[in-house]
Amino acid sequence: MNTGEILQAIKRLNVVGNVLYVAAHPDDENTLFITWLSKEKMVRAGYIAMTRGDGGQNLVGSEQGEYVGLLRTHELLGARSIDGGEQYFTRANDFGFTKTTDEALATWGKDQILADLVWRIRNFQPDVIVNRFPPDARAGHGHHSASAVLSEEAFKAAADPNRFPEQLKFVKTWQAKRLVWNSFSPNFQNNQPEGSFIKIPLGDYNPLLGKSYTEISAEARSMHKSQGFGSAKTKNQRTDYALHKAGEEAKNDLFDGIDISWKRINGGEKIEKMVNDVYNNFKAQNPSASVPALIEVYTAISSLEDNVWTSYKKKEVQELILACTGLWLEANPTDYSVSPNDKIKVNVNVVSRSNSNITLEKLTFKGANKDTTINKKLVYNDGLNITTELQIPANQPITQPYWLVERKENGFYKVNDQLLRGLPMKPADLVCEYSFTIEGKPFTFQTPLTYKFVEPSDGEIYRYFEVRPEVTATIAEKVYSFGDNSPKDVVVTLKAGKKGVTGTVKLDVPSTWKVEPAIINFELKEKYEEKKVTFKVFPSATASEITIKAIAQTTSGSYDRGIASIEYKHVPTLTLFPFAEAKALRIDLKKKGNKIAYIAGAGDEVPAALQQIGYQVTMLTPVELAKDLSQFDAIIVGVRAYNTEEHLKYFQEKLMEYVNNGGNVVTQYQTNAFYGVSKVKEIGPFPMGIGRGRVTDENATMKILKPQHSLLNSPNKITAKDFEGWIQERGLYFADKWSDKYETIFAMNDANETELEGSVLYAKYGKGNFVFTGLAFFRQLPAGVPGAYRLFANMISVGK
Repeated sequence: MNTGEILQAIKRLNVVGNVLYVAAHPDDENTLFITWLSKEKMVRAGYIAMTRGDGGQNLVGSEQGEYVGLLRTHELLGARSIDGGEQYFTRANDFGFTKTTDEALATWGKDQILADLVWRIRNFQPDVIVNRFPPDARAGHGHHSASAVLSEEAFKAAADPNRFPEQLKFVKTWQAKRLVWNSFSPNFQNNQPEGSFIKIPLGDYNPLLGKSYTEISAEARSMHKSQGFGSAKTKNQRTDYALHKAGEEAKNDLFDGIDISWKRINGGEKIEKMVNDVYNNFKAQNPSASVPALIEVYTAISSLEDNVWTSYKKKEVQELILACTGLWLEANPTDYSVSPNDKIKVNVNVVSRSNSNITLEKLTFKGANKDTTINKKLVYNDGLNITTELQIPANQPITQPYWLVERKENGFYKVNDQLLRGLPMKPADLVCEYSFTIEGKPFTFQTPLTYKFVEPSDGEIYRYFEVRPEVTATIAEKVYSFGDNSPKDVVVTLKAGKKGVTGTVKLDVPSTWKVEPAIINFELKEKYEEKKVTFKVFPSATASEITIKAIAQTTSGSYDRGIASIEYKHVPTLTLFPFAEAKALRIDLKKKGNKIAYIAGAGDEVPAALQQIGYQVTMLTPVELAKDLSQFDAIIVGVRAYNTEEHLKYFQEKLMEYVNNGGNVVTQYQTNAFYGVSKVKEIGPFPMGIGRGRVTDENATMKILKPQHSLLNSPNKITAKDFEGWIQERGLYFADKWSDKYETIFAMNDANETELEGSVLYAKYGKGNFVFTGLAFFRQLPAGVPGAYRLFANMISVGK
């Protein structure tokens, strides 16, 4: 902390109140509201997102599903580190866009997600609960409206001892004072009065921090890089509204009728004066002069009843003592990972940048069961460096995001430990505990073991310290698609988590499939050494779908996990250990033409999926686009390529000329109005418009409009069976208007909505063929949906 932040933190000690903000996804939260709560009202502010954003798309990379969920979790943690809030979740899985509250609640399992929200309310004990969305269709997304529905029910359920009584072993019931809806307008839409409300000016300037809340919130908002939410730092006032939803109405202020001072705690009145004295006597040039008074504040708080407020305030005082003494504590392993039953050296660094009377008594390494007596007085700015070696227990669990340890259920993550539910990450298992005497009083602080290194272009970088399996076995592809009876090579990468790992690895498949060889021996001499082994997998004679499992065996046991990393500069390196599995399909598939070209869009995994079924795929860079295109049987335009690839506008005429001369172009969904960098007049040979139409029910009936059309009959006969097993949605950003030169193929709709025909448009143009499709092939093909492969092959083959 700098001196302004220290003064802000001292002022905050005298505010004893909590607010919980509720929404559905990462990036839904109003970072300005949270900044205002934390830094202007100085209350403890928490944001609980129903999901981790697992169903969202990714503008910075190819991660999808639980991988993008882990990335977005850390983007949220980055945002909270700026706006001052705390981050929480429920177990709900983001299964993609839905139009209805009922579908969201049914898929998640309403009671269990309500239980998670009640659990957090009982833990956090908010005075006020703030919803981001209304509980109806105005929210624009079924997850959004579901978050508000759940919040309104949880507002009452948290106070009812008959609701989720199993939680009361750990927490007590809690009734918040009021529930409000944070809206940009008192009427929200169509000038329909919503009810009573108060205005909240959010954009004030904080002289201690040297920034307005709009500037701080923009920095926090800009952490959502995977969603493209970089924000400008506006410096003007902005007014939001708190619309009353439940509890006691506020007349003038969000905290009307709520005592957020120390008076709310029996015996707490004395704390306020003590804190004011610390603030008034603070010396910017000598913060350590405030340490004795802060210790008195800590002692006084410790004498009060133990509750959610006193517990949190003691942590705040401890952070201030660290800041005012200039104490720096860290424990850095000499490597970024270790395996169970292995050893690791750790460098502990302790330095005091003040003349406070501080003695380091001992170090305790939690998780490694080791104590080290130090008993050394710290000298100003003279770092104390201690090196020790830790033996990691043989039963130490691997460092896996806790919600990914068990297999996910259909709509939610399985978390058996009640105390972990809702946390952004599991607290570190391996921790260094520092026992100090500061000005004659004992204090204990903790830091997780954290790896630190220097990258020449970026400087000092920290990353999580990981406990890894002795060996991981990572299958090269997520899906193997067999279009005929020919075998495929399945490559498994073995990676050592320690030195000297030997054993065997095999692929486990059903008896109707065959693997050669049955088993492969391996030896990995060095830590992190990798070795690729190749199995030949023979599919079944008829159409089938299986799971291939890689299992490595050593003298220590069997290992069925692979390894994956997520690396971006705005988050720490993230490692996870998914099950060592891949999906394998024997598809009844025919195709015409083999040599295709692909113009990549955003986060696009379709090219690899097409290679799986035997297509020779060439990626069309600007250089390749300038060459002769007639060599290709078809050219495929990836999702949102017109939004992300500026050069496409210079080649659009050439693509249509390619069609006119006999080529096939298949263009996948683009966002409406082509708001991205590559603005073109038309993406097809004839006029068409892209709307926002989508069908979110992945099981919606596909009404066939032209049963005899070649797209449905050659080379594969498409039937209703081909639309079974689709994931997340049927499609999105359908065409909403088109020239009569286009033919429509399908009609579909979500429940209680009108039919949409713009999911697939086909046009003959010159000697060639153009297909636009909003069907979600970018999800279905990487997921290994057989019917999607068959239909896409027809689109590539049309006219041949």
